[in-house]
Amino acid sequence: MSKYITNWEPENKDFWQKQGKKIATRNLWISVPALLLAFVVWSLWSVVVIYLPKLGFNYDSNQLMLLTALPALSGATLRIFYAFMVPIFGGRKWTFFSTALTIIPLVWFGICVQNPETSFTTMAIIALLCGFGGGNFSSSMANIGYFFPKTEKGYATGVNAGLGNLGVSVLQFAAPLVIGVGIFGSFGGDPKTIVQHGHETSIWLQNIGFIWIPMIVLALVFIWFGMNDLASAKASFSEQSAIFKRKDNWLLCWLYLGMFGSFIGYSAVFPIFVKHSFPDIDPLTYAFLGPLLGSIFRVVGGMISDKIRPTIVTQISYVGVIIFTVAVLYFIPQNGQPGHFMGFFISFMLIFVFVGLGNGSVFAQTPVVFARFHRKLAASTNMNAEDSAKIAVKETGAVLGFMGAIGAYGGFIIPKFCGTAVAYTGSFNLAFYCFIAFYCTCLLVNWWFYLRKSATSAC
Repeated sequence: MSKYITNWEPENKDFWQKQGKKIATRNLWISVPALLLAFVVWSLWSVVVIYLPKLGFNYDSNQLMLLTALPALSGATLRIFYAFMVPIFGGRKWTFFSTALTIIPLVWFGICVQNPETSFTTMAIIALLCGFGGGNFSSSMANIGYFFPKTEKGYATGVNAGLGNLGVSVLQFAAPLVIGVGIFGSFGGDPKTIVQHGHETSIWLQNIGFIWIPMIVLALVFIWFGMNDLASAKASFSEQSAIFKRKDNWLLCWLYLGMFGSFIGYSAVFPIFVKHSFPDIDPLTYAFLGPLLGSIFRVVGGMISDKIRPTIVTQISYVGVIIFTVAVLYFIPQNGQPGHFMGFFISFMLIFVFVGLGNGSVFAQTPVVFARFHRKLAASTNMNAEDSAKIAVKETGAVLGFMGAIGAYGGFIIPKFCGTAVAYTGSFNLAFYCFIAFYCTCLLVNWWFYLRKSATSAC
């Protein structure tokens, strides 16, 4: 069949059941592994920084924290542009191009990490290039949103984002396994010796970069031959830029910053946080569990939000995040007390659970808000209902992508706040007090603009 589809009517039930659902589902299940691999690239440094000092890289703690933050900064910035690329170039072509770009930092990383004399500047550039993986989220989510009807957008975006987010967990789980074996023989470089758990161990840290390249190449084959471009998704930048005039765009970005920003930010700092607060605990034993829970419950949040008001799920999620962030502060060592690791760990995992639910619900909230907005706008301007619905779909796609960009800045803000707090106070506490205050503003924004009955955009 043609890779370019000129007739796409997901809201037409007959069309959807006969052919639309099959095509949309195929595009979704090719998009998921591509996005998962993009997240692997984006979160690479959350694991790598734990090993660099052991290999002789002479970077201080602030520099190590910065390496975990830089991919989030570049990824978030790239998302601003990526958010508008699918309607301009087509989902299939842009997904292929943006996925192929992620090979560049993996190759460069695999080479440079074998030399402890590599400058911090070089490593920082590689970390910034890992932002290619982060940028993919916005275009991927916008693309998948075009394929599904409103009643299934929560499910589709939840699956795409939730299983894509699993890349963070997959990386943190797989990294300790792949570095212990010379997978690529002489082609992969020589091992380095470190002292771990009291004895010398040979590791191939470069494998953390090289191992994903064949998988990305395979994904590129499936993208090129299996995905589609939609004519109905075509829009110029000027058409999409109307979202910057929409109040709801900025409000939803604020809500998503609290949820996705926390997911990606905490995924990056959790290993370092554990190492700082509980030095006797191996952080990589537990690091993958948080992103895993956040990814799974993102799917759950999207599915629940298709059944009940998504704003209710968002509100519950923020309440949960606030409660368990306070609990984390209660259980960490302070004032000479040793702290309680299991209480700390369970509380942090529950933060990931509620952040996952909220990520799914805010994305499910967005098409509902914009569909309602454009129905009201059409009624006041006598615009044709069908044309209004098409504009709503295009704006929703742009907003989903732009939200992804703003939310990703949390991956830079959280590590940076934590690094600054440690540098000036010796602990993470001040940073987490700031995060709690921010979550409270999100709780109020969601209630005032979307949850209360008299809100103009109640949904």
